[in-house]
Amino acid sequence: MLALEKHGLKPTDGPVVVTGAAGGVGSVAIALLAKAGWHVIASTGRAKEADYLKSLGATEIIDRNELSGAGPPLGKERWIAGVDCVGSHTLANVLSMTRYGGAVTACGLAQGMDLPASVAPFILRGVSLLGIDSVMCPKPRRVEAWARLATDLDRGKLAGITSTIRLEDTIAAGADTLAGKVRGRLVVEIDRN
Repeated sequence: MLALEKHGLKPTDGPVVVTGAAGGVGSVAIALLAKAGWHVIASTGRAKEADYLKSLGATEIIDRNELSGAGPPLGKERWIAGVDCVGSHTLANVLSMTRYGGAVTACGLAQGMDLPASVAPFILRGVSLLGIDSVMCPKPRRVEAWARLATDLDRGKLAGITSTIRLEDTIAAGADTLAGKVRGRLVVEIDRN
């Protein structure tokens, strides 16, 4: 959200799409964007999560199949911004459907590290792709993000997004995550005894 704001985008410019919406990053993004006043379109492969996503603030739910396959170099303009947690064809399609002057943040690669896209959205619509770095991100930028989370993320929604598991359950949880069975984020509790 910070990257979209720094790019100059605001809720009155149009809707924002969030891919991988029922995952941890997607869930938090929806809650933050909705609180900031954005019309949030949540993309998910799990239709049963619609009520959950709407409880976080999503206004619309679209099936991930609309975005996950090979698409045209330039699609119909649907949103001004995007938060992509998926990568690959999904990111390429989100870019191709972004309105003139819009921007998409890329912060995940659940579908893959490739980007089978055209330069058309960049040179014909002035769309920007904004990479979100969680590894080498400088401390001042992290502090800024943490401060926004502290003020803008509803604690009740955070509790609803979060599940706590024991360390010995992480292997099974990893398999469940890969199988698309995990909603929100998992926090691993370490027994300090």
